[in-house]
Amino acid sequence: MYSVLHAVVPPLAKVVWRPTVTGVENVPRTGAVILASNHLSFADSLVIPIVAPRKVAFLAKSDYFTGRGVRGALQRAWFEGMGMLPVDRDDPKAAIASLDTALEVLGRGEAFGLYPEGTRSRDGRLYRGRTGVAHLALTAGVPIVPVGLTGTERLQPVGARYPKVVPITVRFGAPIEVAGRYDGVPLGRARREVTDQVMAAIQALTGQEEADVYNERPADA
Repeated sequence: MYSVLHAVVPPLAKVVWRPTVTGVENVPRTGAVILASNHLSFADSLVIPIVAPRKVAFLAKSDYFTGRGVRGALQRAWFEGMGMLPVDRDDPKAAIASLDTALEVLGRGEAFGLYPEGTRSRDGRLYRGRTGVAHLALTAGVPIVPVGLTGTERLQPVGARYPKVVPITVRFGAPIEVAGRYDGVPLGRARREVTDQVMAAIQALTGQEEADVYNERPADA
């Protein structure tokens, strides 16, 4: 299903939205890699796989995979076809399960996408990164490619039923290598340093104002 959808969706989307994409050469074509992006819209997890030069797996709410009837089957096929993986965000153990899923993807030598902020920014600022991205990179020994998105918050605003045709820019930054660089460094400190480096790289790509606090997911999100 992925091959079928990816042969149709990206070319069509690029014709309609004409996204500006830079730094594609920074994404390794093979081998495990993490794509760490700022998060402005629900559509971000579709935009990145559309413009990336290889398949990128993202996590998505498990609700998208459990619908019934024809609509549920089509929705499930769409998300699976776009490389999405289900996660139950209401499960208290969801965070641990998400990390395990990510490590499985990386263990297969694939690309995994995530948002260090944890949830999308509702005011356009760049929030402090959570250290899960560093945990994955240090555990798997893989590079992190920072990704900067601009304009996606206008693509499909909250409450909008259909996406709009607006200017979108996706910038892929230089890979951040972690393997062997933090040997002997206390784990907590290493995770914080790597995460802060990733967020600084994302900010340089987007120019966003930094919030310097964590972004909390609303109870009804």
